[in-house]
Amino acid sequence: MIRQDELNQMKGKRQSMQDYLASSVKEIPPSGIRKFFDLVAGSKDVISLGVGEPDFVTPWHVREACVYSLEQGRTAYTHNAGLPELREGIAEYLYTRFNVKYEPSNQILVTVGGSEAIDLALRALVEPGDEVLIPEPSYISYSPIVSLVGGKAVGIETFARDQFKITAEALKARLTSRTKILILCYPNNPTGGIMTYEDWLPIAKVVEEHDLIVISDEIYAELTYGSRHVSFASIPGMKDRTVLVSGFSKSFAMTGWRMGYACGHPELIGAMLKIHQYTVMCAPVMGQVAAIEALKNGLEEKDHMVEAYNQRRRLVVKGFREIGLDCHEPQGAFYAFPSIQSTGISSDEFAQRLLVEAKVAVVPGHVFGLGGEGFIRCSYATSVPQLSEALERIGNFVNRIKNI
Repeated sequence: MIRQDELNQMKGKRQSMQDYLASSVKEIPPSGIRKFFDLVAGSKDVISLGVGEPDFVTPWHVREACVYSLEQGRTAYTHNAGLPELREGIAEYLYTRFNVKYEPSNQILVTVGGSEAIDLALRALVEPGDEVLIPEPSYISYSPIVSLVGGKAVGIETFARDQFKITAEALKARLTSRTKILILCYPNNPTGGIMTYEDWLPIAKVVEEHDLIVISDEIYAELTYGSRHVSFASIPGMKDRTVLVSGFSKSFAMTGWRMGYACGHPELIGAMLKIHQYTVMCAPVMGQVAAIEALKNGLEEKDHMVEAYNQRRRLVVKGFREIGLDCHEPQGAFYAFPSIQSTGISSDEFAQRLLVEAKVAVVPGHVFGLGGEGFIRCSYATSVPQLSEALERIGNFVNRIKNI
């Protein structure tokens, strides 16, 4: 007698819900960062250095602008590309701050966070089998999105000895006939590395010689220490080859508002807009109103945040070095990326044991791709007392490991 499951197989019926899922989704591993967030949620007295968001609240005048717009009944859809006033504000801001000039009407698209902008750019550009180069360690979302759109993510390892900068030699070594796109993330998450104008020039030469398109994630552009961020799009000849992605989450303490934008060649932005129209239609009007206010009157508060981050950055780097963990000095973002290789254990074991034994949450470096193993990511976007206590706990934990 034929069993029901055998009969289902003979008829081609699926055995479980897993059989309905797309293979491209099933093959993507769960977020390594989210794993540690979930562990923290179930633990008491944990100091978290894992969250990649400002500990500052969105300034009151920005929140007030949103509240007032709601009181006025401003709750309708906006233009798919975003409110004209916001796009004009973004254009002025980018030109004034980073010397990149865009036309608000057809070169700027307001998105639901920078993440949507990256997704739209990849969906608009990638054909099945296209290769996308990603300097690593890097933000964990790039590679999965590339896979979801049918591309192949190819890592380019960067090193602490080079301050985690991408080099032209390393870039050329990973090029093939299928290479189409280079994703850049500077200031870098998770390393805090930055690129100068001089650093960008040889990269731009390779991009032009090999006819690449660049997606430049510049979400941490305002968070630099000692030198102003240099946009890759500002390098001669690179503007039309670059999709500049940024947003309000980090610089203006607006993570939960999910306000981002993409800027680039009109035809590419037009293609991204087409996808955007069919998926989310437009970014929330309330967030767009708040973003307008942030651009108009929020830069001074941004400067205060950067000053506070800089103080914490120095504290954390000094603290790790005193503990005996090598730590390159981050020049941007709000992360330290110390090496834990001297402890003799993996970054995953280090992070898990640190959470259980010392009640400090960090992110193991291996989740950020090539070059990440042997490091941990620690966000210093938290208070000085919390950072000081975390460093003391980490120091005691490291001493116990080394004395075993």
